[in-house]
Amino acid sequence: MADTVIREVAKDVWIFSRPFSIFGFIPVGGRSTAIKLAGGDVWVLASTPLNAETKTKLDELGPVKYIVAPDIFHNLFLREFTNAYPQAKLIGVKALLYKKELADLKFDGAYGSDPEGTTYGFENEVNYYFPGFRNKDVAFYHEPSKSLIVADLLFNLPCTEQYSKTNSSGRIPILSNLNPSGWLHKRFLWRAGRDKDAMRRDAKTVAEWDFTRVILCHGDIIETDGNKAWREAWKWFLD
Repeated sequence: MADTVIREVAKDVWIFSRPFSIFGFIPVGGRSTAIKLAGGDVWVLASTPLNAETKTKLDELGPVKYIVAPDIFHNLFLREFTNAYPQAKLIGVKALLYKKELADLKFDGAYGSDPEGTTYGFENEVNYYFPGFRNKDVAFYHEPSKSLIVADLLFNLPCTEQYSKTNSSGRIPILSNLNPSGWLHKRFLWRAGRDKDAMRRDAKTVAEWDFTRVILCHGDIIETDGNKAWREAWKWFLD
């Protein structure tokens, strides 16, 4: 799969970006993120196929110790990762424990299911928070690189980088405006809130983190002013 863009966005933080379309025709892009932790182990948010070039880079970085699914939908490729790295800890969210297609996978931890205060071993470098969002997303904060890592909590379409090795622009009318500054994004987040009070609380918590970069699963990475972008996208909850 020569359509995967692999690059280091900050020291020891690597992204794996490639095309992905909802319903097969709405391009939103896909992205996995890998972090080489201080001790040498590798933490991976697994959201794209484990193709040969991805695995080669991960193996170069070090032993994969943690495989993370950030919400109830980003689980399509977990089995590929767990088969390749059977010694790694698999961390997901509560709803994934009850998906029939994942019944054979052993989760070593699940946000929303484990007792409050549970740690998994990477919290010194990758902190997290569990938002009140319909997709049960987890926002991760890598403090050394000042990077926020999210799945569906923030979009930044069009997904130019993720389609840069294809003949497509990665653009589609209307959805190309699904970015932090647009009304459509604010509306999407508002409607996605099952518990508005929890959403307000959680949006504020993330806004207080000191991040400049946002690494998203869908759309182009926000390299600077990431906290400002978060506050703008979540404005309806923060105001």
